[in-house]
Amino acid sequence: MLSRDLDDYIALQRARGLKFTTQPCLLRSFVAAATLAGDTHVTTTRVLDWAVRTTSDVQARNRLAVVRRFAEHLAVADPAHEVPPADALGRWRFERRMPHIYTGDEIAALMMAARRLGPPGSIRGETLATAIGLLAATGLRVSEALGLDTRDMTSEGLVIRETKFRKTRLVPLHPTARTALKGYMRRRAQVRGAGDALFVNDHGRRPSYVTIYALFLRIGRETGIRGLPGEKGPRLHDLRHTFAVRSLEACDRDRRAISRHMLALATYLGHADPSHTWWYLQATPTLMRHIADAGEALMAESMA
Repeated sequence: MLSRDLDDYIALQRARGLKFTTQPCLLRSFVAAATLAGDTHVTTTRVLDWAVRTTSDVQARNRLAVVRRFAEHLAVADPAHEVPPADALGRWRFERRMPHIYTGDEIAALMMAARRLGPPGSIRGETLATAIGLLAATGLRVSEALGLDTRDMTSEGLVIRETKFRKTRLVPLHPTARTALKGYMRRRAQVRGAGDALFVNDHGRRPSYVTIYALFLRIGRETGIRGLPGEKGPRLHDLRHTFAVRSLEACDRDRRAISRHMLALATYLGHADPSHTWWYLQATPTLMRHIADAGEALMAESMA
């Protein structure tokens, strides 16, 4: 019953024009737990019990919010479905997390750990390692990287279709990134039943964000880059922040050059508004040194 209701709900959301790609994974997890317990309707007790089975309070509240919207939809036609209180796990308070700026050694360590993932003959380690390398080299969103098809790899670069803001853009590739992708394509060709997706799992299908992130957490702990389960730590998304910061570090330091660079970076990252790009920038020793140099130069000019 709940499984059929969920299929209808997902189809409705996508018919409304929503991409609705990450929520189904959470909803299927909840429905599986509810069905295993013998539930035919959504209950507040079951939702809360399922929602807290995660690594942080923020994720628990997010899980609650996703299932709560599903419950609201079902309750319109059948009041037997319970809609949990929105603040059942505490009031939502948005906190912008401080991004982690990866070093080159950390990225290399993650990729090496990914390639050691088993079982023997599995492509999942190579898929994760190549995805991490691509995120670091291009600043793509994780969803954009996982959504790539083989046809999107062109001589001009990667074609990113139907992005977060329903736009398509072209992302140039560094020769080393192109070489790495070609190497992955050769390994991918050995996977039976591989479809259109650029990144695939052992069944030839596109890996889900949940699967990729779970593997990332595993190798993050193995390398010591992340702490114990439940502790906050570097995220896959922080590779996007790292790309933005490192690109600014390499920029010329005069104001006009920085302004041009920020506009180009906003376009490259696929931001609808250039002001959004500033949130991706985090002070590093190199940037702080640039700021200090600029301050000293400004003081010297004013005293001349």
